[in-house]
Amino acid sequence: MREIPFVTVDVFTDHRFSGNPLAVITDARGLSDEDMQRIATEFGYSETTFVLPAKDPANSAEVRIFTPVTEVPFAGHPNVGTAFVLAGMGEIFGHTLSDRLRFEEKAGLVEIAVQRDGHGRVATTTIRAPGPLTIGASIPAEQMAPCLGLYPQDIRTTSHLPTFASVGLKFILIEVVNLDALARAASRIEPIKALCETYADEHCDCATFLYTWIGENHVRARMFAPLDNVAEDPATGSASAALGAYLTTLVTYPESRPLLVEQGVEMGRRSLIQLQVNVTYGRFSDVTVSGASVEVMRGTISL
Repeated sequence: MREIPFVTVDVFTDHRFSGNPLAVITDARGLSDEDMQRIATEFGYSETTFVLPAKDPANSAEVRIFTPVTEVPFAGHPNVGTAFVLAGMGEIFGHTLSDRLRFEEKAGLVEIAVQRDGHGRVATTTIRAPGPLTIGASIPAEQMAPCLGLYPQDIRTTSHLPTFASVGLKFILIEVVNLDALARAASRIEPIKALCETYADEHCDCATFLYTWIGENHVRARMFAPLDNVAEDPATGSASAALGAYLTTLVTYPESRPLLVEQGVEMGRRSLIQLQVNVTYGRFSDVTVSGASVEVMRGTISL
């Protein structure tokens, strides 16, 4: 019987039992795809990561990401949390790690910068989304609202319709009119399934990312992915990054700007996701996602 080491962390927070929980399998060598999926299902978190030796020795590690039901090519909080764990370890598979990490993932190479406090402890980690901005179909508010238990008038359409967008993982971005509408939202599985059938060409599980502005460069958000067995996610870095990138297509940005995404409040797991949305000559260039993490548990899995 093999003992497989793991660490769990809460991501996008510096307080335990807040933010988004993540399990990191720090040595996944010898695990099959089926093993990884069973372990991710057992943890039941929105994602679990599996760390393997990098295929290219110039990179830090290969990282695979599983939800409770499937593997995904990229996600925000798994990268932020995995970087926190590995940077705290200082080495992996006999190699010393610097504070510039490079993870090989299905979506491409993910670069991570590690920031430490005055005592040398990992304070925050910052990832750069691996993909370009891709924008898909828009959805009428009348069609989107039943998927969320909302009225069409709860969805603000003056800036944009609900729209598929991605910088590595695809979401439907939906602006709602206020905090009350955000609080009333609840994913409806049958309408979501029907929506996915209608927009099958988007090759997406129709995960929805709702947001509303609560200040300058500050939004409150929620994310539902019931077809991935994630009723609600307390922090979604990949969706936040997609939103930050997409906003640059709605308003001309003369320069790079920050965006704070506050999520998980309605779940009692407040998360703070810091974005830096970078533009070149007024057009989207790239987006970085930053946040703190805190360790919660460590142990082994018997397999």
